[in-house]
Amino acid sequence: MFDEELADLDTSFKEMGLLVSETLEQSVQAFLDHDRQKAQEIIDDDKAINHREIAIEKKTFEMIALYQPVTTDLREIVTILKAVSVLERIGDNARNIAISTIHMKGNKRVANIEEKIGQTGTMVANMVNRVLDFYVNDDIQGAESMEGEVDQVTQDTTDIRGMAISVMEKDPDIVTAATDYIVVAGYIKRTADYVTDIAEWLIYKRTGKIVELNPGTSSYL
Repeated sequence: MFDEELADLDTSFKEMGLLVSETLEQSVQAFLDHDRQKAQEIIDDDKAINHREIAIEKKTFEMIALYQPVTTDLREIVTILKAVSVLERIGDNARNIAISTIHMKGNKRVANIEEKIGQTGTMVANMVNRVLDFYVNDDIQGAESMEGEVDQVTQDTTDIRGMAISVMEKDPDIVTAATDYIVVAGYIKRTADYVTDIAEWLIYKRTGKIVELNPGTSSYL
């Protein structure tokens, strides 16, 4: 019975993760398309992610109370409890990108910066999908590979910031848009950091060891 409920919990976690990943992709695309209507839909739908988090948390507490698991079984449940809160924070970042879309003012945009944001946002959404697969399949090696990818995202978002500052210095009319680019890049960067958090919890689940795949992480925002 415990194993069946644990499998159901894993399924619920993966489903929530897929919803979060899809929302992140849609949010970045809405920003690039200047689609305020879609952005508002994403903001309105954020409560669905929150409700899933609450349901999964409730189930983990019920299983701990009912089965009083120890050692490996307890780690399995605690890991889901921790990782689901990380997913919810990724969902918050997707919502925040949508909020930036609605608040963005001015008609002047910079195509090459937006292209870079789109590429990096897609990369991070794919990272979310892959870390979920690693989690469900207990793939520690896959989890460890996230370290290199988050380094690439860090470089990409740093590049976006540099590009935005450069255009602001050359054209005062672009300051508003460029500031939004920096803000959105920050949300994307933090999302990549959250992916490594999930990977770290997977390693803990399998080994009982606390590791840091992305030590010294800090956002420039």
